[in-house]
Parts: sequence; structure tokens; C-alpha cells
Amino acid sequence: MLKEYSTVRELVGPLMLVEKVSDVKYGELAEIKLGDGSTRRGRVLEANGDVALLQLFEGSSGISLHDCKVRFLGRSIELAVSQDMLGRVFDGLGRPIDGGPEIIPEKRMDINSAPINPVARDYPSEFIQTGISAIDGLNTLVRGQKLPIFSASGLPHARLAAQIARQAKVLGKDEKFAVVFGAMGITFEEANYFISDFRKTGAIARTV
Repeated sequence: MLKEYSTVRELVGPLMLVEKVSDVKYGELAEIKLGDGSTRRGRVLEANGDVALLQLFEGSSGISLHDCKVRFLGRSIELAVSQDMLGRVFDGLGRPIDGGPEIIPEKRMDINSAPINPVARDYPSEFIQTGISAIDGLNTLVRGQKLPIFSASGLPHARLAAQIARQAKVLGKDEKFAVVFGAMGITFEEANYFISDFRKTGAIARTV
């Protein structure tokens, strides 16, 4: 049975300080129940003795120190994964935001995976062609690799990122190939541009 704590001492921006807690671990998922019955989620950033510092995912606006209760769920954030994720749009917690049904998971995976021994990794051999000559020739991608794209304001990063996701393919392979596209710190207009572009070109069918 999970304990509920009503010992919230302080709220500063997205941070919440909870006192008199026990058996709380770094990275643990927490559920905050508000006075109006709604819930928000967060995770433990620091646990020191009987004090825990939480980062709230939805912010602290509207939360009162006197009528909220905190439960620590005893696990870190898990992502429900399935083949049905292809063609869908999710928020940062893996919840569908495209109006479609909830995903029935084939399994749940902890987002905090164990570090990989670089010596034990498979040798990268599956070249991914992006159609961008500067990347294909100078910064070659392989299957499973992450490609971060950073840009200053005003540069066409959105068009470049959309083009890469749209055109990427494994040469000489008929097997299924998927692109996991994640965006941070972008505007609603930019997010809508990516979604519309993927849907218009059909790339959404192999994209998460």
C-alpha cells in the first residue's frame, strides 16, 4: 500500500519540497493529488534523509500547500511500447495527443536504461541515407543512432529536421524501418508544421 504525504513545505516554480518522507529514491515517480481531485505527476530530483525534492511535469500553478497530497509510486517513469505507436503523436510522458485511442502496450520499458558497455556494442554497419549530402558524406548515420539538431533563431532547422525524418532509409534493406522524432523547446506552430508535413508526405506511417 502506498503512503500519502500531506507534508509539502515549499513550492518554487516546478519544484516541490516534501518533508517527513521515507524510502524515497532518486528518479522515483510521484503523483500529486490536488484539492479539486485532479492529479499531476513529477519525479524525485533529490532525496536527503526524510526530505524529497520533486520536479513537477505540469508545473505548480493552482497547487495549494495545505490541501495537496503526494504519493511516491515506487518506480521510475515507464513508457508503454507497441507496434501501434507508429503513426501516432505523443507528449513527453508518452501519452497520445492526437485524438486517437490509448496504446495497448506489448511491454513497458523503464526510460532509465542501464548504461551500455561500449566494447560489447555491435559494430555499426547499417548506413542510413538521409538525402542530405553534408550528413551522408561527412557525418554518416547508422541505424539506432540519435541525431541532435541545434539551431539559432531564424535558421531553417524545422525544414532540415523534417526532410531528414521524411527521407531517411536503410540502403539495400526491405525490412521495416522507423524514425522516432522528438522535439524540445519548439512552438506550437513548429510542432504543427512537423505533424502536418509527416502526414502530408506519408512519413507519419513509419514515425513516432
